[in-house]
Amino acid sequence: MFKVNDLAVYPAHGVGRIEAIEEKTIGGVTQLFYIMRILDNDMKIMIPQNNAENVGLRNIISDQEVEQVYTILEKKDVEFTTQTWNRRYREYMEKIKTGSIFDLATVLRDLYILQMDKPLSFGEKKMMDTARGLLIKELSIARNKKESSIEKEIEEIFGGPKKSEEEAEIPVPDVDLAI
Repeated sequence: MFKVNDLAVYPAHGVGRIEAIEEKTIGGVTQLFYIMRILDNDMKIMIPQNNAENVGLRNIISDQEVEQVYTILEKKDVEFTTQTWNRRYREYMEKIKTGSIFDLATVLRDLYILQMDKPLSFGEKKMMDTARGLLIKELSIARNKKESSIEKEIEEIFGGPKKSEEEAEIPVPDVDLAI
């Protein structure tokens, strides 16, 4: 049961604040709703109070769970099956939708490791950014640290920030410009 101003996590959307608890009648049925505003994008969500657990609405993780997340991220000896990128994408999307921070950490770790071996599809890159953003937001709140600090910790786990092709330095040949 959440109260007004509580922070909570809504699966696949991230951390939000319960702004109100309102009684609404929809389709002739009157029930209580949590009115939640997602912190990252200011989206407003109405969640039936009696269905909150079923949709995966949950509290911010505890200190012990934070440690479990870092343990998952640091585990590098992961076996990948030889499946197509779209099957892998669907599998990872299902994990993100569970709302489990541990599934989220697993998806992020797997995509980081996978990109070291081969290029990710556009969808996988977008999913990796989503997973990273959701994880960073919740870890920063759980640990009471700046998001930039959490992002740096995650980058260090995976060997530092990756340069994109646009950021990679292009060697410039020495040219004598004297005429």
